[in-house]
Amino acid sequence: MADIDWRRWAHSRSEGHAQRQCQVDRLRFVATPESSGLDALRVICAVCHAGRNLAGISQKNILQKMGLQCPGTHPWQSETDEADSCEEPPQAVQRGASNVYFPITHSALDIPEPSDFTEDDEATQNIVNHRFWPYYVDEGDSPMADHFREAIAEECEVPEQFVEALRRRQAEEAATTSYPDHSEDDLSIAEWTALSVPGSVANSDTFSVRRTHLGIDHEHPESMRKLASDISAVVVADRVREVRALEGFTRYEPSSGDDDGSEGGRIVSVDTRSRTQWLPAIETYGEGIFIAVDEDRLSTWERLPSVRDWTERIERNLAASYKADRLREKSGPKLLPRFVMLHTLAHHFIRQLSYDSGYNAASLRERVYARSHAPGSGLPAQAGVFVYTAAGDAEGTLGGLVRQGQPPNLAETLIRLLESAQWCSQDPLCADSTGRSLANLNRAACHACTLLPETCCEVDNSLLDRTLLIGDGEVPGFFRGVIHAALEESAGAVELP
Repeated sequence: MADIDWRRWAHSRSEGHAQRQCQVDRLRFVATPESSGLDALRVICAVCHAGRNLAGISQKNILQKMGLQCPGTHPWQSETDEADSCEEPPQAVQRGASNVYFPITHSALDIPEPSDFTEDDEATQNIVNHRFWPYYVDEGDSPMADHFREAIAEECEVPEQFVEALRRRQAEEAATTSYPDHSEDDLSIAEWTALSVPGSVANSDTFSVRRTHLGIDHEHPESMRKLASDISAVVVADRVREVRALEGFTRYEPSSGDDDGSEGGRIVSVDTRSRTQWLPAIETYGEGIFIAVDEDRLSTWERLPSVRDWTERIERNLAASYKADRLREKSGPKLLPRFVMLHTLAHHFIRQLSYDSGYNAASLRERVYARSHAPGSGLPAQAGVFVYTAAGDAEGTLGGLVRQGQPPNLAETLIRLLESAQWCSQDPLCADSTGRSLANLNRAACHACTLLPETCCEVDNSLLDRTLLIGDGEVPGFFRGVIHAALEESAGAVELP
């Protein structure tokens, strides 16, 4: 990234001798009231008065036609010592434009060890949660491991032999556990297990979850009973720790996942000299609500021909998109109807919680667990969403989300969000849309009804469709039965004159 050679730009449409005479950079930048676009900005030479406006400066290859080449450096590098050979055409981008910097970040929840390993007693819990325990495990049999073991044993008031035995037990269990290929890179597997089965991991200072329920019985209206049959589990997280690490960034276009130096593919690492073994990261603490959808009902709904055909249209657009590799990291190798439906549910859940919980929408984040897995992988099916808040301070929670996750608040919130999802101020244009956003990756979703601030969504406000959530004349939405029952109850409550 470098500044444009403004002297050459100002003289690019003047006589050849004028450019050779004006070797001193005495330029004036003038804004004229002729228009509000780039053609209203003009660069003028103060010596020969040659000038040119900025109209067309962002066109592809226009700078290369003027003879400008990529300098092969980043702004923090020396042009003489650290320049790389680069034959790519330079591209003009306005300062402050959104495509100047595309961060590549990774996010993970801090999940404790499985409870079958740490459930022995309180002493074991204290050792595993000790701040030196990860370092002790990583050091193996090195001399530093002795110092970590001694510190852990002294602070936890246990013999060093007990700490060593615990480490060996963990190593043996890890060695005997087989994982499918690439499962270690999919953090959603462990997160899904910890959230969907709260007893599978032990609560700690950074992760505390508990199962709750919608509080619906046979005396509630039919819409509530139908909702309870669609929701299989509700878990509230009183305490959750999220770690976000920055790997690097790209410019001009988001990375397609191939670090081949092509346009949109060159990743600038945060470790510019490849010397460190760590990435800059931040940790945030918060609270959240996890909702799991009944797998049997969801699988039956996904097998409907109309639902499959509808999702296949979005899948074709996804396959042709430059963001395909990045989005498939979240959706899996094949886009399933459940991912689009649950992703849309998470967005409307956040919008509704911003009214009910006291948090604004920008302070809430989503994690969608609905990715597909390769056939024969043996991985469990995922069908749930986790909406949480994560703040930078040590507390990171006000208790608003946990309270909304308790009965009867959660059921009422879900009914309201489904009712509000039926209407959009841009209907029928929004509801009848056959493609929205970049690469037509959205259907019935716009800023008036579904989209959220970019900080909330993990897939860039893509792969959204209200139709799969509530249904229409062609496609049955997953929660169509709940909505129809709620509408009939509302109509019956109206007193006729």
